[in-house]
Order: sequence, then C-alpha cells, then structure tokens
Amino acid sequence: MNFEASLQFAQQKDNEDKLGIYKQQFYFPQIDDRDTIYFCGNSLGLQSKKVQASVQQELDDWKNLGIAGFLNAKNPWMYYQEYFKKSLSKIVGCKEEEVTVMNSLTVNLHLLMLTFYRPTETRYKIIMEAGAFPSDQYAVETQVKHHGFNPEEAVIEIAPREGEKTLRHEDIISAIETNGASVAMVMLGGINYYSGQLFDIQSITEATQKVGAIAGFDLAHASGNVHLDLHNWNVDFAVWCSYKYLNGGPGAVGGLYVHERYATDPSTPRFAGWWGNDEQARFKMKKGFVAKPNASGWNISTAQILNMASLKASLDMFEEAGFENIKAKSKDLTAYLEFLLQQLQHLDFEIITPANAESRGAQLSLYFKEKGKEIHEKMIDSGIVVDYREPGVVRVAPAPLYCSYQDVYRFYEILKNFD
Repeated sequence: MNFEASLQFAQQKDNEDKLGIYKQQFYFPQIDDRDTIYFCGNSLGLQSKKVQASVQQELDDWKNLGIAGFLNAKNPWMYYQEYFKKSLSKIVGCKEEEVTVMNSLTVNLHLLMLTFYRPTETRYKIIMEAGAFPSDQYAVETQVKHHGFNPEEAVIEIAPREGEKTLRHEDIISAIETNGASVAMVMLGGINYYSGQLFDIQSITEATQKVGAIAGFDLAHASGNVHLDLHNWNVDFAVWCSYKYLNGGPGAVGGLYVHERYATDPSTPRFAGWWGNDEQARFKMKKGFVAKPNASGWNISTAQILNMASLKASLDMFEEAGFENIKAKSKDLTAYLEFLLQQLQHLDFEIITPANAESRGAQLSLYFKEKGKEIHEKMIDSGIVVDYREPGVVRVAPAPLYCSYQDVYRFYEILKNFD
C-alpha cells in the first residue's frame, strides 16, 4: 500500500473503511468538548454504547426475578459463561469446548499452572521472557517457590541481545532446546507488553513439546488484536484479560483456553468448585467433583454476571463486524501510523516494535533515549491518550473498531509541532 501524509488521503481511507461506522458506537474521553485521540486500547478499551443496556438487562432481571433469574432471565445466569464460547473461539482460534471465561488473568494463570506445572526433581524449570509483565513474573516466581524450588535456578529468562530491544526467535528456540530435559514449562506473553513484539506461538509450542514440556501463553495483548489459531497450533493452555482490545471494561472477566486433549478429560488435575461441576448434578449436593468435559470444567465460583455483561455486549460487536475484517483494518491502520511516524525526522525516537506486520499487532512502541516522559505528557496535554512504560517507551495503539485514519493523521500533525 502506498500511503500519503495528507488529510485528504486519511479522509479517503476513512470513506472506504467498512468498519468506520463502529467509531460512533463508542464513548470517547473529552478534552475541551472534543473527542480525544484514543490510542490506549492496549491498556483499556473504550466503552461501547451497547454496554449500558447489556448491564441494565441483568439489573432488571435481578430486580424483577430475584433468584429465578438463574433459569428465567433473558440470558439465564446458570449458563452465562457459555454465551462467550462462540465469539471467543473465533478470536483465539479454537473449538468452543476449549474456551471459557472466569475470574481474572493472573488468577486464571495460577489455576492453569496448578494444572500444568507438575515439576519433578529433574524437570522443573520454566522459561519466560526477561522483563515480562510483572504479574506474570510474580505468578511464575511464587509457583516455583510453592513447589519448593529456588526461582533463581528454576526460572530461565530470555533477554534481547546487547543493544537490541526485542527477542530473536532463534534465541527462544535455542533456550528451549539447550535446557530441554530440565524444562517443565515455557510460559511467554503472546505479545510483549513493552516492545509490542508478537512471538511465533506455533513454532515455540512445537519446540516446547518436542522436549517434553508444556506450552502456555499470556495473551493479554494478543486476544482481540492479532491472528491466533491456538487449537491448530497445539498450544496446551492460554489465559488473557478482556479489558484491552476486547473492550470488556475495567477489571473485566478473564478468559482461558485449554486444549481439548485436557479439556475433554475430566481426570485432568485442577482446583475445583461447584461451577465447574455438571449443571445437572450441581444441586444434588453430593460429594465428589466431576468436571464438565470442556474448558468450563475449570470454572470454580458462580459466574460474575454484572461484570460479564459488558464483555458480552462487546463480543456481540466483534461478531457483527467480523474478526477477520477487524484484523485486516488493524494491519493497515498500524502500517499507516508507522509510515507517518517515519516522517517525523525532528523527533529523536526509535520504533522498537518489529517492522514485519506478522510480528506485531496494533501497538507501536516508541523508544525515546531522552525526554520520553516529557514527550508523553505533551501528548496527553494535546488530547492524545497513550501510555508510558519505563524505560523510555510511549506505547501507541490505534484499535481498529474505534480509531480512524484521520485519528492517526491528527496524531501525526500534532507531533509535527513538537520541539
């Protein structure tokens, strides 16, 4: 695609954009009675205008039906977690029985590590990327301690080479192969939160399983953002949050995937609760947990209806728009952003996110050797919502459902006037 640094070009692209109608279906933070340029969907997606009605429906059913809402609500609460399977299976690339929603990301990570991290005296190490999101670091650290191992020995962190900001794929594979016999699990972020680098999940999974280890991924920055094919890639397990690209709202219910070879086997180890038990037997109040033969067998507590209603409204929009269309626009919109940023020769920054579109999602990470925080604050003061991560990175992520080509051009025009 040949891009142009002009308002006319951006307007033309918006006129051709079949997803452009969705921008009007979101609320934008305001500055001086004007919509902000919101490029922060990698941290918190915007609220769609369908959310209030979705939550109100559940409030009304609670008000009017009380306990009967579990079976007689418009969306019966007994089965609420099941309503997400169709949409999420398309978004993360799996079978409906391999996916469910519950809890939040790190809680789900702990629960699935309790299932899949089964260390022995000789096979106990976990490989992860250096500088992973802190919550992942804490989860892995405390899991290995729980099993009596020293994190300094049991956790192998793969770091970028000297002078580089992203991991080389061959270094990840080499770490897996070199430590193979001692590796129990590889647990990576699908996309690194800092650099925006998308890892090759398929080949990492293959290399991991070849040495007899479990392949798990934190897809917080990948779900709803990039192409995923978890089932066909043979990934063992994955977890994600729903408040970033999935627009589920602050603290939205988390999602998890478990490959069918485990999900359909009720004997797969797990921590259990009554919501993972078969609905037909749930109220018989008998001893002996028998897991549902799908990912919902990992559900523990009663579904969080009011929390989940926001995500339900958002996923209805994903279904309507079509995730393939969303991904296609995202690639083009981020490429346009990259093109415009490359025209800003007067600002001293480096785009550390891979240039290859297959190795990134919507996010571009701008690394400033100096004054990164100051530049970020100027962006905020100018009506641009982006976030800052130490050291020196401003993360810019135009989410395709509610960001336009004119938003990207306005961003560029504002930065052209920065000193």
